[in-house]
This record gives sequence, C-alpha cells and structure tokens, in this order.
Amino acid sequence: MKMENDLSSVDPTAAFDESAAILKGEEGGAAGELMDRFQAVTSANEVRWEIRYRLIRRLGAGGQGVVFLADRRGAFGTTFRLALKFFRPDGYSSVTAYNSEMARLARVATTLARIQQDHLLDLYNVIELDGLHVLTMEWVDGYGLRELLKPRTLDLVRATMRPDRWDHVNDVVVTKSAEQLRLKPGVATAILRECLSGVAALHRTGIVHADLKPSNLMIKRTGNCKVIDFGSAFLVGQPAFRSTWTPRYAAVEVLEGAPHTPQADLASLGYMLFEMLSGQYPFVDLMGPDLIEAKRRLPQRLREFLPAEVARNERLLNLIRRLIAPNPADRFCSAEDADQSPEGAAAFERELVRANLSSDYANEIRLWLSEIEQERAE
Repeated sequence: MKMENDLSSVDPTAAFDESAAILKGEEGGAAGELMDRFQAVTSANEVRWEIRYRLIRRLGAGGQGVVFLADRRGAFGTTFRLALKFFRPDGYSSVTAYNSEMARLARVATTLARIQQDHLLDLYNVIELDGLHVLTMEWVDGYGLRELLKPRTLDLVRATMRPDRWDHVNDVVVTKSAEQLRLKPGVATAILRECLSGVAALHRTGIVHADLKPSNLMIKRTGNCKVIDFGSAFLVGQPAFRSTWTPRYAAVEVLEGAPHTPQADLASLGYMLFEMLSGQYPFVDLMGPDLIEAKRRLPQRLREFLPAEVARNERLLNLIRRLIAPNPADRFCSAEDADQSPEGAAAFERELVRANLSSDYANEIRLWLSEIEQERAE
C-alpha cells in the first residue's frame, strides 16, 4: 500500500537527534549529501513512500466487510497499532456501484477525520488497494458494550473479588438481571452522556450515524466511550446506496420507511439506554408491524420493564421517554438538548450529586474492566 502525505509514523524528535548525530560525527560529503536530501524533501509539495501493514487478527466481520487489528511498520523496527476495515464488493450490482458507494463513504470519512471529538473513532486514511476500499482507523483497546452486557463478564471476576468489592460493583457499576447484565443508573447515564457528546459533534457536521447500537459502542480501558462503525453513516443529502441499519435499535419512523435523521439517532440511543438500565435484550423475536407497535407502546410501559430504582425516578423515566418518543417531534430537539436541557442526562447526574449518590463513573468502569482483563489473562 502506498499513501501520500502520511507523516504519522515519523518521530520528529528521533529524526532530529539522528540528523544531529550524523552531522556531528561526519565531516564533509556524507553529511552534506544527507542535508541536501533533507532540504529537497522538506521543500517539496508532495512526499511518497511505501507503508506495510501486518494483519494480526480479525476483530470483527459483518455485511459490509472485515476489520483486522494491524501493525503499521515504521523506521528502526517500530510498529504502530491500528485497525483496517476492508469493504466487501459483493452485494453491489457492479464495480461501478461499489466504487460509487466507496466514494461516498470516503467523503464521510474525510469529514469525520476533521471532527477530532474524543468520543468518536479516529479515522486516518482511505486507501484503494487493487480496486478494494480500505479504511485505516484507530484501534480501540477495550470492550464493546454488547460484550460487557453478557453475564459472563461479571461471572468471570466473581471468584476473585473481596465481598466488599463485590457489593460495591453491584451497587454502583453493574449487576445481573434475568437476561443479561444491567448497568446502574449513574454508569448508564455517564455512558449515554459520552455518546451524546460524540453524536452531537456528528450532527453539527451534517453526519447521521444511522446504526447506533451496543455493538457499535466501545468502552475503552480508561472507562470512556467511543462511537464506532460509520459504515451506515451519511452526510445529509447524500444517502447510502443501501440500508444497513439494525431494526431492533431503529426509530419507529425508520421502520415505517422514513429516512434516518438526527432525531432517529436519538431514538437509537434511547433504546440503548433502556437496555442498559433494564438488563433486557429489547424486542426479542419481533419484526415488522409487531416491532413497530411494541416501540410505540414502550414509553407508557417503561415501569413494567425497569427495576424499581429506575422506575421510581421520574426524571430518568422522562429522559428515556423523550429519547424514544414514537413521534420525532416529541423527542429532544438535538443531542445537546438531550444532555443539557432541564430534562436531560446532565440534570439526572446533578440529581445524583445532590443526593450524594454520584461517583467517578469512568474510574469505576476502568477498574471493572481491569478486573475482567486480569482474569482473562490468567
């Protein structure tokens, strides 16, 4: 693979030190020739070199393509870890159709790369390799939210936790329910707020994610979140060639045939919040009209599905209702509004602080993840 204007693998300090050493240690020709090359390269309008990637393991696969963990080779034996997504050409009627959709995704990637928001996956480059579309992007060292909600992630650490630590985790971070794990309100709301922050940045730039769901949210080892997988994302006015969203987390109007909008993204976040708080895998075995009807009725039935600590908190119930309202006009007007309005997520966190029930949730998540990782390593 060859890439242009990619200087991220160069260590400027090391390069300067090496140049200085050469200039000090040599007299005459060799140092002069090297300095001539330096002047030529740094005064050019373009630089070009070959970059190699070593594919380490497959991180995931889906209808759009395959993602690999990879090492990018640098000078002096260095490697830089990242992820590569290879987009599948099958499913398109022709090479022209594939190239057209890949060009659209490249425009989305270019816009995303300029946002530089802490809770959005960083994208580095778009590559054309023998006619295939490859996206180079940040490797997130952590766990998908879908993985963290599986009961085994709590079972894994139970045997080694002290009784007081076990009680704390179940009181503050996560506990079991009938189907899967459920996050405690403070932790779930902290995750939602970071999602809202990232999604707000997308919407301000004119991008709709269009497939927000637990498997597209990574929880880093730091305890913070990253929204990932922009394969369904589109710039407003430039819709995707084909729909690849997930019905379980799609807004009612999308299921009825309307296009995705920023308000539809908010509904998806609302269904994720409901899942985190209820410990229930939502809308099991429902499709078509039955799924639409269940989503229309959910705002009035929240207390049936949520644990008592959530069901008795009217502010938290209203937050969920304003996110998943069947009519988009009844939802928050924006991701910023969902976070900062009097009925938003920040107001609920302030309520926890006033009641002395708040915690450093990112650190709580970080500690829990470190315990999971320690057990998996043994």
